[in-house]
Amino acid sequence: MENTGLVLEGGAMRGLYTSGVLDYFIEKNLYFPYVIGVSAGACNALSYISRQKGRSKDININFANDKRYINFANIIRRENVFDLDFLFNDIFNKHIPFDYETFFSSEEELVIPCTDCKTGKTVYYYKSKCKDILTAVKASSSLPFINSMININQRLLLDGGITDSIPIKKSIKDGNTKNVIILTRDENYRKQPFKFIKVAEKIYKEYPNLVNSIKKRYKEYNKVIDYINKLEQQGKVFLIRPKEPINIKRTERDTNKLKEIYNIGYNDGKKYYKDIIKFINKNISMKIG
Repeated sequence: MENTGLVLEGGAMRGLYTSGVLDYFIEKNLYFPYVIGVSAGACNALSYISRQKGRSKDININFANDKRYINFANIIRRENVFDLDFLFNDIFNKHIPFDYETFFSSEEELVIPCTDCKTGKTVYYYKSKCKDILTAVKASSSLPFINSMININQRLLLDGGITDSIPIKKSIKDGNTKNVIILTRDENYRKQPFKFIKVAEKIYKEYPNLVNSIKKRYKEYNKVIDYINKLEQQGKVFLIRPKEPINIKRTERDTNKLKEIYNIGYNDGKKYYKDIIKFINKNISMKIG
């Protein structure tokens, strides 16, 4: 499976769709040599590479109503709504343990995009090069307005989705001529302009480049969707995405809805598995314009 990438979009609790797809891949022992994931996609990539089927699902469903994980009262206190410290410490090490040994000994490369708050540009962290890749995943999962910035080597970082929501171009740049992309939005979705840019300007007044990236995010997102659709028509990527819109909140707490989203993803993974194998095994001449 040389020069083949797996690209994972974020989407907070919509990421349960991706969890379902990846759990079917784990069942079939299908592992891509290169995985790049943003935000919730990065978190899903951890459990996928560590071969822990059901782990991402269990975290988001079992703790959806746990105030240690999601607490809206923290908005008033100007603290994290998603408690990533609880996720990466208590959950990872106690409640639903992460298999560190399998993850770090695996051959798969994992690439994590984060947004540099000072420059407003994307910074990429590689599992093979970054000593603390889990902190990079934490940074990529730190949503603006909801989470605090994460410091890695004097860089203040936030959600990688601000600047590279679907990092297909990075995967191609890294040499992958074939890519399977898992999206958490249906094919008709287009992002709209951010309504609260004045709030962003106030909260992040010391980071004008970050504000500018937030402002233009919808344009960049819609451009990459058009680009991906073009690649799909050319047979150069294989897209997996929900057929119908996933209508839930970023911080959805209805566990029945969350289970349903996971099951949709799992069934789509099963539905498209044979076609994915055919796609992986075919020869593709890659010329990107």
